[in-house]
Amino acid sequence: MTFQGVLSNKMAMALVALGLLVAAAAASGNFNKDFDITWGDGRAQIPSSGQLLTLSLDKTSGSGFRSKKQYLFGKIDMHLKLVPGNSAGTVTAYYLSSLGSAHDEIDFEFLGNLSGDPYTLHTNVFTQGKGNREQQFHLWFDPTKDFHTYSILWNPQSIIFSVDGTPIREFKNLESKGVAFPKSQAMWIYSSLWNADDWATRGGLVKTDWTQAPFTASYRGFNDEQACVGSSGSSSCSSSSGDKSWLSQSLDATGQQRIKWVQKNYMIYNYCADTKRFSQGFPPECSLS
Repeated sequence: MTFQGVLSNKMAMALVALGLLVAAAAASGNFNKDFDITWGDGRAQIPSSGQLLTLSLDKTSGSGFRSKKQYLFGKIDMHLKLVPGNSAGTVTAYYLSSLGSAHDEIDFEFLGNLSGDPYTLHTNVFTQGKGNREQQFHLWFDPTKDFHTYSILWNPQSIIFSVDGTPIREFKNLESKGVAFPKSQAMWIYSSLWNADDWATRGGLVKTDWTQAPFTASYRGFNDEQACVGSSGSSSCSSSSGDKSWLSQSLDATGQQRIKWVQKNYMIYNYCADTKRFSQGFPPECSLS
């Protein structure tokens, strides 16, 4: 192993240790109070304490839930433990979205794989109904062994995706350059576990093994304390008191270093580098950000 490889492994181990500490220490919401189970016919479960939620998938159906509140800007944390073992064909989605054909959306999707092969973390940003901004990553840990924290920081300047406090992607507000940015549509938080074996694993070549069902993903530690409730284009950010430093937060020098490290070592797809897909030219944000 090269010296650079040793440094990369040491950094990955340090980030895993830090992430587990963050997950253990973070505030824990109550799923009964914060979310509604929206589908699954009993396959989604919230124990009486409200501190845990599980989604399950079998050959008949998956399951899902939605937040009771809508948000217009915020820092949203969720701790997830993904489907273990042979999860090929399954998708665990965790995202913010408004409604309608011109909706805005901020996506985390976890694409399952065969036992021993890594999950693919798929991210995307939709503005006014237009997506096609995919970036995909492998993780520097096994996301099925323990809970890890997946965060979205969404403010008027940018959207930052983070894993265990480590930023992996930033989508900047480049409206001044003609690039649309989600800023006026309040979004709900959604999550679901479903079968997508027509595309999820190796482009659909690997199918779901239903002998392994039911598949289960677990959630805890939801935190929206740094978030603003939104409706009808307005946000509680304008009236609520308290610390709103996150509303102007951007990546500092350490954050910039970490995002470069992640993208160098763990990014497996970037739409801004897909010359075959964008043979007529990349989207404008690719050269501006």
